[in-house]
Amino acid sequence: MAASERNIDLIKAGHRDFGGGLYPHRSRKVELPPLTEVGVLETDNKGGNYVLIEKGYDLRESFKILWQNLNASGVATGLVATLFSTMGPGMVVMNAAKQGGLSDAQAVSWLLGIYLCGGLATMFMSLRYRIPVVIAFSIPGAVMLGKLIPNFTFNEVIGAYVVVGVVTFLLTVSGAIKKLVEHIPVPVMLGMVGGVLLSFATSMFTAAIKMPQVYGIMVVAFFLAMAFKSFSKKFPPIIMAIIAGVVLLGFFGLIKPIPLTWEIAKPVFVTPAFSLRAIIDISIPLFFLVIGVQNIQAVGVLMAEEYRPPINSMYLVPSIATFINSLLGAHPAVTAGPSTAICSSAAAGEKKDLRFIAAFSEGVFWVIFALLAKIIVESVKMVPKEFTAVLAGLAMFEVFSSAFKGAFAGKFRFGALVAFFVAVTNLSILNVGAPLWAIFLGILTSLLVEREDFRVKKGEGAENLQTAK
Repeated sequence: MAASERNIDLIKAGHRDFGGGLYPHRSRKVELPPLTEVGVLETDNKGGNYVLIEKGYDLRESFKILWQNLNASGVATGLVATLFSTMGPGMVVMNAAKQGGLSDAQAVSWLLGIYLCGGLATMFMSLRYRIPVVIAFSIPGAVMLGKLIPNFTFNEVIGAYVVVGVVTFLLTVSGAIKKLVEHIPVPVMLGMVGGVLLSFATSMFTAAIKMPQVYGIMVVAFFLAMAFKSFSKKFPPIIMAIIAGVVLLGFFGLIKPIPLTWEIAKPVFVTPAFSLRAIIDISIPLFFLVIGVQNIQAVGVLMAEEYRPPINSMYLVPSIATFINSLLGAHPAVTAGPSTAICSSAAAGEKKDLRFIAAFSEGVFWVIFALLAKIIVESVKMVPKEFTAVLAGLAMFEVFSSAFKGAFAGKFRFGALVAFFVAVTNLSILNVGAPLWAIFLGILTSLLVEREDFRVKKGEGAENLQTAK
């Protein structure tokens, strides 16, 4: 089995919770087809020339089909996916903006960028290929940025985003993306992610202990909702936590009424500035997240549902969206595994060739959410900072669980452990931040003590793959 198949194996085994939402999945067995069958390096019919973007359908024709077959299951599933990908992850982004010291206008533009570009790109991909592909943003990336942004000017941060988009685009165009993905040890990346996310879990439980009558009950409400699987599939547990929190904050008089500005969100355009230190500290870790952990998840998800994903486009379109995001002060776009999983599930309808309606619907809802970003940011100012910290922690809980499962359940365990510890320390050596040191030292550790894990054994197949519950 090729190394890239092994990485998709890892993703499908339990790394679905890193994109635009959280969703419980049933286990199932799937047979992973060779990557050459799904278009990593498609060739034309005349001589094996590399194809930049997979051939799709006419957009107008696809929209006609969508309109003629519009159904409640598809729209409702798109709405559910939207709730999962906005309520929790949106709080994560707002919390990161607050940690980074950004102004309200910059925070609004950040939300506007990721949800507007993501929504439009999702609508495009859905119509172009008629499969449920969702373009979103990196939640772990947002967490990491909350700690890194204060170390740079915002223009330098934007420049680092641009670098990620340009490099991803060039690697996709050149056809080098496949070879790079083959050699990225996913568990080491996830070890770094787990270390970066740890502060979210500790902040959540610190708040719950400090004020159990509010934040403790929010945590309990979240897990009670999760305990009822059939209920949680239709009603995101994070919404239960929000409802419980708002009611209790109101009961104890902790909500500060402020006048809301009812207007459409406005972009704040930022001119990028390029700094070597920002590229090292921000661009490189984000790039590895996008390439080695994020986009490939959606590939595995679609294969599990027996689709043939347009892999080049699933890298190329987010790279273009990343460039647009950066001009609005928003971080890189990715192809979202979790939201894609929701929209490609049976809940979106019996006919698989019409499940793209769910993804298209989510794209529409995302655009609406983006336009309301200013109202959302102002509303968050009415509640204590611990409220958003708890919600961010709850939103990341399954992400954190999946990071540990993926990091320590199989190969590269020592490298993943070193990456985790280094990321937790938040150290900075030679003006290089912890995320990049975590990746470097984790891979170095694996090269020293786990060399056999880099070898692909003959016959190591993709049978009995199970998706994460």
